[in-house]
Amino acid sequence: MSKKTVARNKKAFHEYHILDTFEAGIVLVGPEVKSIRAGKVSLAEAFARVDGSEAFLYGMHISPYDPASTFNVDPIRTRKLLLNRREIRKLIGATQQEGFTLVPLELYLNDGYVKVALALGRGKKQFDKREDVKKRDAQREMQRAIRRG
Repeated sequence: MSKKTVARNKKAFHEYHILDTFEAGIVLVGPEVKSIRAGKVSLAEAFARVDGSEAFLYGMHISPYDPASTFNVDPIRTRKLLLNRREIRKLIGATQQEGFTLVPLELYLNDGYVKVALALGRGKKQFDKREDVKKRDAQREMQRAIRRG
């Protein structure tokens, strides 16, 4: 299995406590796949939601593929996620609790198929974010000290 990451949502780890992750396929049209392979995709404002018994991805921007100009669709349209029934039931129960959300972490190609890594996350408070920055800086400082000897 060859996995090639196309896009990452770097803000997700800063904004949310990641509790669980899922892998989902996405329903796309032809030119969208070509744009994704070219790396013209952004997960910055994207989020997922379970509606009824289906999951959807909102706000993911896939730039139009220029050579297929007549077949291009809306770059930020809602896209259906392909999850099995058991995973969807688990997500319904989790996202109905206050403060939980579904956030896409990364978009990647797995053996030719476009997949998205979804995370069940709880929003961080401002002091949590500051605490993470302090820990990261302290870790970096320790690594420097070790390298210097």
